[in-house]
Amino acid sequence: MHRVLVLGAGMVAKPLINYLLDNDCKIKIACNTCDNAQKILRDHPNGEVVYWDASNIAELIPMVQESELVVSLLPYKFHTSVAEVCIQSRKHMVTTSYVRQEMSELDKGAREAGIIILNEIGLDPGIDHMSAMRIIDKVHNKGGTIEKFWSLCGALPAPQYADNPMGYKFTWSPEGVLLASLNDAKYLDEGKIINIKPEDLFRKTFNYEIRNIGTLEVYANRDSISYIDIYGLRDIRTMFRGTFRFRGWCETIDALKSLNLLNREKEDLKGKTYAGLIRSRIGQGNKTLREQFTDHLGLDMDAAAVKSFEWLGLFDDRKIPVLMKSTFEVISDLMMSKMILKEDESDMIILKHIFLARHKDGSREVISSQMIDYGSPSSDTSISRTVALPAAVAVKLILNGQIDLKGVYRPVKKEIYIPVLSNLEKMGIRTEEKYGLPESELIF
Repeated sequence: MHRVLVLGAGMVAKPLINYLLDNDCKIKIACNTCDNAQKILRDHPNGEVVYWDASNIAELIPMVQESELVVSLLPYKFHTSVAEVCIQSRKHMVTTSYVRQEMSELDKGAREAGIIILNEIGLDPGIDHMSAMRIIDKVHNKGGTIEKFWSLCGALPAPQYADNPMGYKFTWSPEGVLLASLNDAKYLDEGKIINIKPEDLFRKTFNYEIRNIGTLEVYANRDSISYIDIYGLRDIRTMFRGTFRFRGWCETIDALKSLNLLNREKEDLKGKTYAGLIRSRIGQGNKTLREQFTDHLGLDMDAAAVKSFEWLGLFDDRKIPVLMKSTFEVISDLMMSKMILKEDESDMIILKHIFLARHKDGSREVISSQMIDYGSPSSDTSISRTVALPAAVAVKLILNGQIDLKGVYRPVKKEIYIPVLSNLEKMGIRTEEKYGLPESELIF
């Protein structure tokens, strides 16, 4: 029986742990949320929970040494220190997080230790990489090139539950999503690098229609340029990675940013009301707060942002809780109280790739790949399944010797993506590929 150490018991832990328990693994969960971990294990004879503080490396070392593989579901800032212990102990490691520079620098050490440190093996990043590389390699193997590539992904409530003005609900803490909204972005458009400043991120959007879902908005996702080398797309002219949202989200987040309401710096909010906070950002006047708000931001009275602020309670003369130390915390707290996906509601994942390929004979072809996956109120959310199961499958394949690479990797190698995608398809997580589409399917 394989021995796997799982660090953390957060949102994606349950599907991963259940899969591994069903596939001849003995699991030790080390975390600081033991009650949640015990609920996941449900007294399974091959499961164990131990309390562990992620900053305690001394306690981590013996746990790693007694395992065959470590899955880190911790915040990204802890991954490098875990990876260093894995290298010292010659134990494989799997994470769903982005590869950062400090992790890349461990490649030589991992190779010398004879282990794989597999990162970005979730949904986005993860399934997006693997489903893209399956098509890219197919085109390259026939002597063709990829001239344009759009990769769009979104974790959303199922349409019937997108019932607030932002069309969005959280399956975990809003903090991560709100922090990501503060990023800048860049992409390649017809050979030209387009840089988007953080203040413009939710202004430079476009609409995209998904059949049976409706019109979604898309905004740029971080640094698309870096994926040109990761995917081996030397001759590409357009490279864009974006995020799907229902209408209302982008305009609302832009309004929050415009009023500096996503500021993490400490601010004296003692005795302030939500309405008072908004007035402090837009000034005083004789008009209603709603009218002043729309005038200040140049919005119509029925704009999505107006409805969202009102629905969240930001126009209310109700006092802000005394524990709030920043406006970022205020917004996150309001969203946490009103926008969490309920247990009887389901979520949805949409992943869409569009390629323009040029073949060896000079002909051009549009290719698409699409996945729409729904969660189940009676079991797991779609986001937890589609993040956790690629990692869980990879763990099984590594332990069984079916993935035998050494070093720091993303799942862009065929030795990884072919068996992982094959196993996911058996569980109903699959992308639908279409070839020979008209060039009218291209985005820009």
